[in-house]
Amino acid sequence: MEQKVRNPSLSTVKASQAGKALGENFRKLLCLFSLWLVLLPLQSQGCDLPALPGALRSGCFSQDACSFFLSPSVNACVDVVLSGVKLLEALGLEPSDGKDHAVLNSGQDLKEAFAHFMERGAAAERFFSDAEAFQDIARAASEHPAAQLYVGGNAALIGQKLATNPDLKILLCGPVGPKLHELLDDNVVVPPESMQERDEFHLILEYQAGEQWGRVRAPAANRFIFSHDLSNGALNMLEVFVSSLDEFQPDLVVLSGLHMMEGQSKEMRQRRLMEAVASISDIPTDIPIHLELASMTDQDFMSNIVHQVFPLVNSIGLNEQELLFLTQSASGPHASLASWSGIPDVGVVSDILFWILKEHGKTAERASDLTRIHFHTLAYHILVTVDGHWGNQAAAVAAGARAAGTQACATDTIDTTKVFLKAPLEFVTSHTEAPSKISLNPDEPVVQWHREGISFHFTPVLVCKDPVRTVGLGDAISAEGLLYSEAYPQ
Repeated sequence: MEQKVRNPSLSTVKASQAGKALGENFRKLLCLFSLWLVLLPLQSQGCDLPALPGALRSGCFSQDACSFFLSPSVNACVDVVLSGVKLLEALGLEPSDGKDHAVLNSGQDLKEAFAHFMERGAAAERFFSDAEAFQDIARAASEHPAAQLYVGGNAALIGQKLATNPDLKILLCGPVGPKLHELLDDNVVVPPESMQERDEFHLILEYQAGEQWGRVRAPAANRFIFSHDLSNGALNMLEVFVSSLDEFQPDLVVLSGLHMMEGQSKEMRQRRLMEAVASISDIPTDIPIHLELASMTDQDFMSNIVHQVFPLVNSIGLNEQELLFLTQSASGPHASLASWSGIPDVGVVSDILFWILKEHGKTAERASDLTRIHFHTLAYHILVTVDGHWGNQAAAVAAGARAAGTQACATDTIDTTKVFLKAPLEFVTSHTEAPSKISLNPDEPVVQWHREGISFHFTPVLVCKDPVRTVGLGDAISAEGLLYSEAYPQ
């Protein structure tokens, strides 16, 4: 039987796979290609998950064998994680006023960009253009006594997170060097074609809430990431991934790493984006696709992703910085807002999420598959879905909140002595229409409201007081949310 494929020029859109629950009641092949993650025979039966952060069970999977297949060319690397202040001091860089740079060209740019985002407690990622200077910095970072090495890259991080389930097996197809190969979970298999002599290193400069560098004080714990990663940025494994789909027969695809292309020339970036769009369009329409966004600086490129990629995917995941940049790039609501002041206003966030689905999501008149957005910020998460396409949203958004608290504190369950509540206890649901005012109820921490055929599920996050590690939290949140989400047949 001939399979339908996605095509944004057609007036018809795909029918979702019947009876498939992402991580709950369907068979999965998971193929993670730098950009991509795909899920394979994973079955779960009899799961009745309470929608309570910290109270969700870790999962109720059957004993059937499962496999994850990863081919991350854009997002497989080694993360060198250490204190940003300690590294800058080791490099002899004095504190300075903050200033954002779309691309880092020197140590001066690095310290200014770090100060800019540390002052806001915001996560960011930038490309370092000078290869020789980056190698010197990377060498100093990796040799620092406080440095720790981890699996890095959105796709590899999502795969590594899911590989902790003994019923899952992962095939990782990407630029895997010797150190990354050593760090990968035993359930992650790397084919010979994916091995390379050298690792790609990303430097993760972390800071704690209240930490000070010169006149800059961090309002919240977070990290600043930079790299000189040309292999991932060129999507070198794109063709390998595409050629693997027929053999793997995936049931879920997760895209990530498009932001890495910002290190390429504008012409190269546009060409590879169009090739990625063509490849996504060839994925059979009965395979759900999730797109994980990351920090970007080029508004034109972000606008291209919104208009060319969003209609081809079923779901996206993003944080508050990416959400604000998206609405600024695509002339959405509240685009004049320069930056968030403290905790992002729930009504503003809700307006932007609603606009994305109304203007770029699935409708009877629009050839778009987009029906789901998983938004996460430090204090709260919101899962937004077009009615009739997804189920189990309360458990899914709660699972993501639980993952944020446990991973940041490096605990298996929520330890109430190590977390605190930062979410607003009251908020309005919109600033562009007649809003509802909502007060949180501790007995029902997942709050739901509706707006023109779109459902919102909100939950506070139990924030870790002293996070052990901040990098990879967004990937863990999205992975957990997908595992507890259910895709309805169309």
